[in-house]
Amino acid sequence: MKFDSIAIVGAGALGSYYGARLALAGANVRFLLRGDLAHVRSHGLTLREKDATRHLDHVAGFATAAEIGPVDLVIVTLKTTANASLPVLLPPLIGSRTAVITLQNGLGNEELIASIVGTERVLGGLCYIGVTREAPGELVGYHTPGRMTLGELNRPAGERVHAVAGLFSGVGVHTRVLDRLAEARWQKLIWNVPFNGLAVARGGLTTDRLLAEPVIAAEVRPLMDEVAAAARHFGYDVSESFIQSQIDVTPTMGAYAPSSLVDFLAGREVEVEAIWGEPLRRAQAAGLAMPRLAALYRELLTASQRS
Repeated sequence: MKFDSIAIVGAGALGSYYGARLALAGANVRFLLRGDLAHVRSHGLTLREKDATRHLDHVAGFATAAEIGPVDLVIVTLKTTANASLPVLLPPLIGSRTAVITLQNGLGNEELIASIVGTERVLGGLCYIGVTREAPGELVGYHTPGRMTLGELNRPAGERVHAVAGLFSGVGVHTRVLDRLAEARWQKLIWNVPFNGLAVARGGLTTDRLLAEPVIAAEVRPLMDEVAAAARHFGYDVSESFIQSQIDVTPTMGAYAPSSLVDFLAGREVEVEAIWGEPLRRAQAAGLAMPRLAALYRELLTASQRS
């Protein structure tokens, strides 16, 4: 299976980075751009990575989805805080064979997209990468090209998701395809819920400072255990060794600022609902008590309103 045309919806750091890597490898990539449109059209995209600096001179940038038109693959990299725009952005991109993959954080994104374009089109991916946009058209990679876990919504992996995996592995991304995408989403929350959340709620702490404070560090494992208990209730595998690995790996990151902290410090809206609100609602609907997550969710709502 081949994707002759690709649209990037949400050409921030993540979308611009992956779109540029794909375009540099010869893919026909069309970028939906907003504020950076004129600059990127004139100057292209620059990727500054540890191994090399890469430049995409000619960027197919567009102001609207209607200008892009139907494509074979839509890659959604919007922040989930902008998901209300998807009913407008996605339909002009959909043709008879279009697949849509969301690389967004948290829970509920695949289901939302399915309500717009149909369940049969929807794929999902989890990204493990460090890349930031430091200026218009300027992307700096700290942990690139990263890793990606891919799957399909509510069905085992098929030919299409393996084709998407091949697309990304072709530009150096280590890809893994799973039959249970939802399980991987819950597993990623094991780290994201405590570390992204406490980094913001405790006053803007990088992970090294968070772990250096015994009182704050003591909050991490109980939050992980609550998320793990909910995941297991829904039939997903979260082993004790997996939880411990998420704790053990964090000191190796150094003074790492999780994505939610980066957004918070920049005055952007934090993805509170997708990462904390949606798992809490699903657990509570199933009759599960998650008092620590509920308290953290309330704190993050308050902090977000102040930012």
